[in-house]
Amino acid sequence: MTRALIADDEPHLALYLKEQLQLLWPGLDIVHIARNGVEAAERIEQLEPELAFLDIQMPGLSGLEVAQGIEGDTRVVFVTAYDTYAVQAFDHCALDYLLKPLKTERLARTIERVKATLAAPPDARLSQALQQLTRGPAAPARLRFVRAGQGELVHQIAVSDVLYFHADDKYTVVQTASGEHLIRTTIAELSEQLDPEQFWQVHRSTLVNLDYLAGTRRDESSRLFLRIKGHARELRVSRAYVHLFRAM
Repeated sequence: MTRALIADDEPHLALYLKEQLQLLWPGLDIVHIARNGVEAAERIEQLEPELAFLDIQMPGLSGLEVAQGIEGDTRVVFVTAYDTYAVQAFDHCALDYLLKPLKTERLARTIERVKATLAAPPDARLSQALQQLTRGPAAPARLRFVRAGQGELVHQIAVSDVLYFHADDKYTVVQTASGEHLIRTTIAELSEQLDPEQFWQVHRSTLVNLDYLAGTRRDESSRLFLRIKGHARELRVSRAYVHLFRAM
């Protein structure tokens, strides 16, 4: 039986998609409905479903970021309300997209396409398209400050003082030496605005300031972790980004 995950921050749309899938594909097992990108990424890693229906615009991590971070064999169908550029890119891939509001006839065609391609190896074109879309256009100016909340206060924080950014549920955590602050800007949006020579993406949900990199460590399973100056927590590097540290 094929297992699938649905991720959408609008519960009524996620439920509608589930009902339509159960009607059109009775043999499909919906193993989880995620409310945001971070939850979707975690459940895909844990459950390893064969298929994931990902809304493109979600809190924490976008559907594009979730898909880019998948390290297993989970195939992706994107769901979007208005990203026509994404529609054009993914229409040439083995997988599919769905436009909101969902139409039964279109979903039926998607199901047939997915069934026909589930047994095929991952398409390299998907990875290339994801990298282009998540990278986005070059920002006219690099981000120098972020306005972040901490309790009832709002702080203006210099980007140079940020140890790392980490997506957490509906927010992105701004970690400084003095503590955690919260913003609603996604990791994808931050990566477009930050200096790529200073901030490296090391995980689908983490951007690290290289000025505070103290060293690296591998565990018994050869997973790579980063040590940050003046900070006790170690940050895991996903396999997609390990190559960045081979020379270190």
